[in-house]
Formats: sequence, structure tokens, C-alpha cells
Amino acid sequence: MIVIKSEWEIERMKEAGRILKEVLRVLEKEIRPGIKKRELDRIAEKEIRRRGGKPSFKGYMGYPASICVSVDEVVIHGIPDGTVLHEGEIVGIDLGVEFRGYHADAARTYPVGKVDKKKMNLIKVAEGAFFSALEFAREGMRIGDISHAIESYAKKHGCDVVRMFTGHGIGKKLHEDPPVPNFGNPGTGPRLRQGMTLAIETMITEGSGDVEILKDGWTVVTKDRKLSAHYENTIVITDGEPEILTL
Repeated sequence: MIVIKSEWEIERMKEAGRILKEVLRVLEKEIRPGIKKRELDRIAEKEIRRRGGKPSFKGYMGYPASICVSVDEVVIHGIPDGTVLHEGEIVGIDLGVEFRGYHADAARTYPVGKVDKKKMNLIKVAEGAFFSALEFAREGMRIGDISHAIESYAKKHGCDVVRMFTGHGIGKKLHEDPPVPNFGNPGTGPRLRQGMTLAIETMITEGSGDVEILKDGWTVVTKDRKLSAHYENTIVITDGEPEILTL
């Protein structure tokens, strides 16, 4: 069931989004060669809690950390451990914040030190696909319009999209209806209504969009082990342009 949010519910989500934005800015400054992924997770949890929020991910369906740290061919759900980031990698940081019972969710992919042109291009395609889709996040449009825009943008730039995982509704629960795939046909799916809150996320691959889950039960990697990039924001459908809560 799709839940339409009231104004006060959206205000709580805005506050969750504000905390999330601030924490992402802190994390971005910490991303460098040699830092342990586990240290990024420690920083994130500390910064979320000292702002009055809770990490949405920690303990969710048994997930052991506050953020996901996904490097190169890892698309999503990379568990932050004691390994370090290396010069030339790209790293996806996915982060959720709960504030007074309401969630916000966002992801960015960052370069670690200096990276090659191919990797920077993939980061830009993931971000560009989100903003291409945002043009269709209007009252009266459909989920399929958003999905089609993501896929079209990726294909236009020589990339593919992940089909096994999707964006999603968000609110009192981290994952709500409707699913928001990275592929689809325009004019299909649920119609967008004012007060809907969505986490639109682009999962873009350099090669095939086929993925698999590693033995830890969480880490999602490209089957061909080619690069991937992830970009996500939580938005609200309004009577005009959509409002981004996490940017």
C-alpha cells in the first residue's frame, strides 16, 4: 500500500534528511586512501546520533552496520570492515537516518584520491540518471516514467542498469511501496500523487547490469566484476516540482 504523507510527517522526514545531508558532508571529507571502511561507519553513527537521529540501517533485517560502503564492482550493501580504501577506487556510501520515527535515505559515489576518466564518468552517469528521472517525478506522472528515464539515460551514455534491486517508497518504514525500478516503460505503474515520498536510486554499471550476492548474504557485486556507481535521494511529490530532502 502506498502511504500519502501529511505535512507534519513530511516535516519529520525533512529533519531526517537534514541530518543525513550533514553526515554525508562529514563523510565526504574523510574519504581518502588508507582510511578503514569500519572507521567511516564509526564516524557516520557518531554524527547521526549526536544530531538526534538514529542509523536506519543498523540492525535492519540483521544488517550489522550504520552505512553501506561499496567499492568499484560492489554495487550496493558493502559491509564496512577493517579493509582500507585505495587510491584510484570509487566508493559508494549509502546512508539512512531515522528521526522521530521517520526515515530518509541517500547514496553517493565518491572518488578515492585521483581516479581515471572512466570511473569519474560512471559517477557522473549515476548522478545524471537521477536528475533525468527527477524531471518525471511530478504529480500525475507514473513510476514507469521515472524508471524509463533512468534506463534511457544510462543506455545513452553506454552503461547498463541493475534490475535485481530498486528504489522504493519511504516514510515510517525504510522500505515502503511502491518499488521504483531502474528500468521500465513510460505510462506504466502507480500514478504519482502529492504527498508521496520516494527514495529514487540509480544503480549504474559499466558492463552488464546482472548482479549476484556474495556469501555474506549482503554484498551485491556485478557478475562480470566491472565497475558500478550508485546515487540516491529521498524526494517528496508536490503540486509542482519535486522537493529533494537529502541534497
